[in-house]
Amino acid sequence: MKYERIKGTQDVFGEEVNYWYFIEENARMVANLYGYEEIRTPIIEPTELFVRSVGEETDIVQKEMYTFTDKGGRSITLRPEGTAPTVRAFIENSLINEGLPQRFFYIGPMFRYERPQAGRLRQFHQFGVELIGSAHPSADVEVLLVAKHFLDRIGVRDYVVHLNSIGCPRCRPTYRQKLKEYYESHFDQLCDDCKRRLNTNVLRLLDCKIDAALAEGAPKSFEFLCDDCRAHYEELKQRLIDLKFEFVEDGTLVRGLDYYTRTVFEVRHRELGAQNTILAGGRYDGLFEELGGQSTPALGFASGIERLILTLKNQGVQVARKEKCSVYIATLGLKASIEGFRIAEELRKKGVSVVTDVNDRKLNAQLKHANKLGAKLAVILGEDELARSIAHVKLLENFTQVEVSLDVVVEYVIELLRSRT
Repeated sequence: MKYERIKGTQDVFGEEVNYWYFIEENARMVANLYGYEEIRTPIIEPTELFVRSVGEETDIVQKEMYTFTDKGGRSITLRPEGTAPTVRAFIENSLINEGLPQRFFYIGPMFRYERPQAGRLRQFHQFGVELIGSAHPSADVEVLLVAKHFLDRIGVRDYVVHLNSIGCPRCRPTYRQKLKEYYESHFDQLCDDCKRRLNTNVLRLLDCKIDAALAEGAPKSFEFLCDDCRAHYEELKQRLIDLKFEFVEDGTLVRGLDYYTRTVFEVRHRELGAQNTILAGGRYDGLFEELGGQSTPALGFASGIERLILTLKNQGVQVARKEKCSVYIATLGLKASIEGFRIAEELRKKGVSVVTDVNDRKLNAQLKHANKLGAKLAVILGEDELARSIAHVKLLENFTQVEVSLDVVVEYVIELLRSRT
């Protein structure tokens, strides 16, 4: 029987892996530059964690979660996003005792049952950051700067930062009511999902791709902010302006998760069509209390790695190929093979990547394989070389070859590699 991968998943190998290395390495580098440390949470979590945090009426909970009952009768969900597990880990491990603020980042797989399309898979991967323990607008500025630094570093261009404030539990009910009245006056024009959401989660109507034209004429959330939320939003915008951080104020921007408060933002790319959001996030000041912890302000963002790779490819960005090996050791005969393994291990201890022949092939076949791997040079050992206590070192780019004593071949190879970098 032939087995195939599950729909909405992908195998990553060959040249494609280079894009993953590139994004993940730069994500870690940028996070470290801003003082963020990595956190790794389980792929599986209690279903209730996401129902309480993301929101029971959200599309994620209603339609997209991979949920199952385990052998102990517990409802388990493959994580659809990274913020709720990070907050759960923070509370459960009493990390608040380490002092505030604290900064975390994560890189890993998420799972949502969606219709697979370009840049959107059922198993997808995110790089995300969370800044926990500050309600000040300067924290919002920092998170946005991290996002911009990351995108600029990997070479994304022609993106636009959309910014909004959706208020807090004090002022948002007024906005919800105004929004509901607006959409009720256009009820016959709504899609079936929006007709349902009108009485369950009216903010989600603003994010509907089908009714996008109606959203353009809807009331703007920043017009209904309370004094505290308005002051926070105005200071955030002014700080960004002072830093010459470009953004577009978007009064109809909401995020698809219930835990967001005040600041929300999306980074959209001009060349990706409908699925053009490459990074998004915002504040979730009430989430810690909702999940049983102390009141703790926080915010963060997440960026889909698959969609970033699609963006880079569309822009023609080429990433460096990961070297498969620097040195290939070609051997002929049992004794030469054993000596080749010894030399290879000595080189590896010095940080040199080495591949040895494990198929007992002829010399020409071994050298052809070395070229295919992209090796810079080959160390050739046979019975004749062993009898004379030498090895032949061949530069594969121009096929020049020299004899080197076995006593110094490791040092010679290292110096030769160093001289050619």
